[in-house]
Amino acid sequence: MQEAKFIVKTLVTEGYISYFVGGWVRDFLLNHPSDDIDLATSAPPEVVESLFSHTIPIGKAFGIILVIIKNKQYEVATFRRDVEYKDGRRPSKIEFSSPEIDSQRRDFTINGMFYDPIKEEIIDFVNGREDLDKKIIRCIGNPHSRIKEDRLRMIRAIRMSARFNFEIEKETKRAIIAHADELFPAVAIERIIQEITKMSQYRGFKKALIMLFEYTLLQNIFPALKKLSLDEVKERLFLVDDFPHRAPVIVSILELFPEFNLEQKIELCRYLKLSNREIEFVTFLDLGKSYIKDENKVDGFSWSHFYSNHFFDLVIDILAVHIKAEIRKDFLHIHESRQKKLTPYIDRIKNNDPIVKSDHLKLCNIKPGILMGQLLKEAIKISINKNLLDPNKIIDELKKLKIWPKKS
Repeated sequence: MQEAKFIVKTLVTEGYISYFVGGWVRDFLLNHPSDDIDLATSAPPEVVESLFSHTIPIGKAFGIILVIIKNKQYEVATFRRDVEYKDGRRPSKIEFSSPEIDSQRRDFTINGMFYDPIKEEIIDFVNGREDLDKKIIRCIGNPHSRIKEDRLRMIRAIRMSARFNFEIEKETKRAIIAHADELFPAVAIERIIQEITKMSQYRGFKKALIMLFEYTLLQNIFPALKKLSLDEVKERLFLVDDFPHRAPVIVSILELFPEFNLEQKIELCRYLKLSNREIEFVTFLDLGKSYIKDENKVDGFSWSHFYSNHFFDLVIDILAVHIKAEIRKDFLHIHESRQKKLTPYIDRIKNNDPIVKSDHLKLCNIKPGILMGQLLKEAIKISINKNLLDPNKIIDELKKLKIWPKKS
């Protein structure tokens, strides 16, 4: 905070106005300490660049300069008025202005306040403090205009409501519902999933997803949900708030589509532009669900590979949520015991250190190739499923297989 205060003092000394702005001010009034400080000033961007030795013009056309002090980064934006929005996301033209006019272009009243760190006072042109006290999310000015300027604000309003447990003011709610079907193509799916991912970190995530449906936004993100009633959505989301905090957001989203097979789940991940790692996680989670469904049919070899996967701990915790509460401890205990029993094999899989190696098979006149690969895999299965640690005994079992070469 001292570095941000230094920026303000420097600008004020040069005869300019400068304040902290936006989310930091809101969080300060809510007693939520934060080091994420944005600043606003009457100084033109060229002046900001000239006053500080380390700056980056990250959005100079919009009056935004990044000032770096002691490895800390601060966005310093010149007070402005957004004149024209063409793509429903960002202004195509701006004019530099005053603090009061600048506050009018912001999204919600609780985000539209300034703080003077020198005088230690709040500057509030939008009645943000009153709405903060009343626990209300309200668009600044005409909510239809604010939403048309940036349609991501519809999602953000619900995220803010979920984060602070605030109500969305009725005119703002009406405007969101009225413009819900304009979410695409104005807002990229990546931006939407970023907002929903942030929501997933809050306690009221299930409530937020239900609100997205009530405001008809969720159906526009996922058209397959249009056929569902509110009660059906609530039923599908019943367990969402019980998932581990570290679970990726796709886990909760998949609860909306219980009928999806793995191919459809992967297609959904690609629609949401998720990473390959997230797709790998969804694939492994699906495997875990299939193992739990037919637990008695899964052999030790398959369980050993399952437990050796780096996603295992998280997936087991997610699967446990779907188990009835009264037997959840037993479920976890069974897996803990099985994992302990299979530890020697799990460690070998993790370290890529099989008991029977290619050298053992070469001594049996097996040449490198497809057959050797098949036999090495079968050797691991035999070792685990028959609890054998002696390579010679494993090879004796291999010789009983149909794929073992017959003597001519």
